[in-house]
Amino acid sequence: MSARPVLVVGYVAFAVPTLAGFQQAGSVIYVEEPDVARKRHLAEAVRGIEYARELIEWEYHLPGRADAFHAAHPGLDPVAVIPAVEYAVPFAARLAERYGLPGAGLGAAQLLRDKHQLRVVAAAAEIANPASEPVGSAAELAAFMDRHPGPAVLKPANRQASVGTLVVRGPAEAEAAWAFGQAQDEGVFVPDRPITPVMLAEQYVAGPEFSVEMLIADGRPVFANTTGKQLYPGPYPIESGHTVPAELPVETHELLAAETERLATAVGFGTGVLHCEWILADGVPVLVECAGRLPGDSITDLIEAAYPVELTRAYYALMRGEQPGPLPAKAERATAAAFLAPDRPGTVTAVHGLDAASAAEGVQLAVVGIAPGHRAAGLRSSWDRVGIVTTLADTPAEARRLADAAAALVRFDIDSHAEEDS
Repeated sequence: MSARPVLVVGYVAFAVPTLAGFQQAGSVIYVEEPDVARKRHLAEAVRGIEYARELIEWEYHLPGRADAFHAAHPGLDPVAVIPAVEYAVPFAARLAERYGLPGAGLGAAQLLRDKHQLRVVAAAAEIANPASEPVGSAAELAAFMDRHPGPAVLKPANRQASVGTLVVRGPAEAEAAWAFGQAQDEGVFVPDRPITPVMLAEQYVAGPEFSVEMLIADGRPVFANTTGKQLYPGPYPIESGHTVPAELPVETHELLAAETERLATAVGFGTGVLHCEWILADGVPVLVECAGRLPGDSITDLIEAAYPVELTRAYYALMRGEQPGPLPAKAERATAAAFLAPDRPGTVTAVHGLDAASAAEGVQLAVVGIAPGHRAAGLRSSWDRVGIVTTLADTPAEARRLADAAAALVRFDIDSHAEEDS
């Protein structure tokens, strides 16, 4: 058992197999919100993980609770503090400061968690941003669209997973869009206490979307990857797939990485990982948003397979103040992911084709996390996706083709009437 534990703030089930590959028995302490721990039965889950020492329940979403945690656990002496989920970023940054450990820095973490403040700082650094304003009502949203003709994006400044985010085509849709944005529900993944929506109206930017995943040590980049993104059609900007590395010229990869490094400098980011999203508009990277944590949506797994590189292990080493060793400058192969979701609301009565997808060419993983009886609400946020297919190939285009072909084999039978009756 490690004498000094790693504190992981926020529980991510998909990360457990990766951590099991390099964390010693009893070396990790999870910190999770009490309501989330109860709803997700995490006490039982953590007891079944060999590398986990214990679960500490703590209200880390609330401001100031990192200092209270430090005061309540003076002898804990962790070797690293890791934010595993979006809402954990400021808490983990402050806790790292209190324990004298590497981290993003509280100021940078708070800027990354507030999409409006991030816009202000990025614009001051002359990083391209869409027009963006906080709005407090449907009328303010409509007024923004009058001043900035064309589609707009209504989004929360303080949520994750595209929850409450909607493309609005004109002022006539403002009332319905505002109502949708206020009905934000992340179920078991957030505490029961309300999270007050803080909404932004932003000009819609057309163009292909990408993200940059960058490891940073003391403000200096040590690894960067560019991921290509696909979105579902319709008004909800939900990602339907990823390709690693993105199919781009070398100079465009370098441009996106350089802009991410400029953003890291602008917010004063110290040590950790950034997952920054960009839209290329006429060749110019326009900032969407940026997170100070490992990416979700299995992007880390895609990166680790494509380069190959032990990205999570390297990140944990940085957060312990260690050198992760040489990291690859470019990928050797390519990977892709295609997400699976019912195409309409209703009760799922059957799932077809998963075995065929698993056996398809190039497929590394094909899983569906629901069973018949699941009530599908339609695609409104990333939480509404229910499965994933990932592939490995020699080129990004081939990995993308194989992922889409395998995902097309999976079909959901939906009883819409059952949903209406319920």
